[in-house]
Amino acid sequence: MRTGVIAKKMGMTRLFQDDGRHVPVTVLALENLQVVARREADRDGYVAVQLGAGVAKAKNVAKPQRGHFGAAQVEPKARVAEFRVAEDALLDVGAEISADHYVAGQYVDISGHTQGKGFQGGMKRWGFGGLRATHGVSVSHRSLGSTGQRQDPGKVFKNKKMAGHMGDRQRTQQNLEIVRTDPERGLIFVKGSVPGSKGAWLMVKDSVKIDRPADAPYPAGLKAAHIVHEEAPAGMVEAAAVHEIPPLPSAEEVAAGVAETDAHVAEAARDESQEG
Repeated sequence: MRTGVIAKKMGMTRLFQDDGRHVPVTVLALENLQVVARREADRDGYVAVQLGAGVAKAKNVAKPQRGHFGAAQVEPKARVAEFRVAEDALLDVGAEISADHYVAGQYVDISGHTQGKGFQGGMKRWGFGGLRATHGVSVSHRSLGSTGQRQDPGKVFKNKKMAGHMGDRQRTQQNLEIVRTDPERGLIFVKGSVPGSKGAWLMVKDSVKIDRPADAPYPAGLKAAHIVHEEAPAGMVEAAAVHEIPPLPSAEEVAAGVAETDAHVAEAARDESQEG
C-alpha cells in the first residue's frame, strides 16, 4: 500500500480521443506536494507519511506548526494530511511527489467536501413536491407541510427531513479513471466529476476495489526520479487510458452489416411471395 496525494481541484475541461470523441475530465493540480513527516511503528505505533501541499504565509501559521515545518526543512504548507502506507513504502522527509505518481488507465478514489448550498428548503434539499400551485394555497406553494402526528406521540421525530443546511459534506467517489498526467505542470486529468468546488483540496488514493497497475511507480513517483512515459499530443487522451465507449465501426464493418440486413429482407420477401 502506497501513499496518496493532496491535490487542488482546478476545474473541468475535455480531452479528445483519436476518433474525435471527447472525454469530460476534471483537472487536479499538485502544488509543492512534499513529505513533511514520517510515522513509524516503533515510535508512533503505526506507519504513515505526512504530506503537505500548497504554500501558506508564515504570519498565518502558528508557532508550533512553523517549528514543525522548519524541522522538516520545507516551507509552510496550506494543507497537511497523513496517508497510511506499508513499511517498504515510507518516503524520506522533504521528498516531492510528482504527477507521475499515477499512470493513465489507473483507477483512484477521491475524497473531499461537496459544494455547499447554504440553507435550503424541503423541495430543493429533499425533493418534496410542495403544496398545490393553484387553488386553495396562498403564499405557501413551496412550504414543507405538516411534520408531526397527533397528541400521541406529540413530537417531531429525530432525523425528520426538513429545511436546513445542504451540501458541504465529506464524500468519497470511487473508481475514477486517470486519463492523462502532465508531470511538467503537475496536473492530473480524471475522467468525470469529483467532489468539491474549484480551489478545494482533495485526497486522491489508489482504488481499493481495483488493483494498481503494474507500471505504477512504487513506493511513489518522485520529482527527482522523473519517470519517462509516452507523451500524448496536447488535448488528447493517453493511449494507456481505458475507455468505456467502444470504437466506431469501420467502413468494411458497416458495409457487411448493410449487406446482411439486405439479405434478410430479400429472404423474408421471398418467403412471403411463396406463401401467397
